[in-house]
Amino acid sequence: MTQACVPHDDAALLFELEPTAGRALDEHLKSADEWYPHEYIPWGVGRDFDGVLGGEPWSPQQTGIDSAVRDGLLHNLLSEDNLPSYHHAIAQLFGNDGAWGAWVNQWTAEEGRHGLAIRDYLLVTRATDPVALEDARRAHVQQGYSIDYRGVVESLVYVTLQELATRTSYSNIRRKCGDRACDALLRRISQDENRHMLFYRTVLSEAVKIDPDRVLTACATVIPTFRSPGHAAPGFTNLALSMMRSGIYTPTCHHDDVVVPMMRFLGLFELTGLSPAGDAARERLTEVVTHSEARARRFASRD
Repeated sequence: MTQACVPHDDAALLFELEPTAGRALDEHLKSADEWYPHEYIPWGVGRDFDGVLGGEPWSPQQTGIDSAVRDGLLHNLLSEDNLPSYHHAIAQLFGNDGAWGAWVNQWTAEEGRHGLAIRDYLLVTRATDPVALEDARRAHVQQGYSIDYRGVVESLVYVTLQELATRTSYSNIRRKCGDRACDALLRRISQDENRHMLFYRTVLSEAVKIDPDRVLTACATVIPTFRSPGHAAPGFTNLALSMMRSGIYTPTCHHDDVVVPMMRFLGLFELTGLSPAGDAARERLTEVVTHSEARARRFASRD
């Protein structure tokens, strides 16, 4: 596949990508059937907490779900909690007008229900300390969020990876949860995350056609430095380690279920007609993917 490598600044690239973003948004709206979080919460098992209603105080003995599942849900919920800052960052990147603005608002509305539903589930089932959860939410939101990558292409690579990683995480939590309500809820959330990934991946695929050198460079930059948007949340490191130990999200998952499928879909290693800079970027990307694979295999073969 031969590509013409014509450099684009961010404004020009966003303009050229907007028709693709519009078509991808239309496809998203056709497939994104609505769902309502309240239908997935087992309200019947809930009871009042202490406080103004004089209910029962929370205690660790009330936690009825597996600790790995709880940690995975808390990790993802704390990540979801910073949605106001994510919306701000993405709107600044893509703009508030046209197809881009419509997408940012649609994405935000859909992501908002994830956090609402997971919090309701955790509180109704008394799976976690409600006071600690609220303190962590406030602390995380007050820190704000700034995306690690300033360029449009780098950010497209990041959000595509992030949505795929989030889908993988939710899917793996669902397989471990052993609860009908949690299973149904996480299935719905995973479907949302997959549709979000498809939007970004579609736009990123068009960027490959427009400026393959820059996409290669962006992938070689973002993949080795990728981190969750919730990395600054209180207790994040311990929750991430718990997810790694339980197999919910590991270096093997990241490589096999996130990095490799994205690279395969984009076809970056099959591109021809690259500039010297593009060839050099692909060499770096090859090293990055090789390192990711080695880390994945080391983790998979641990005792």
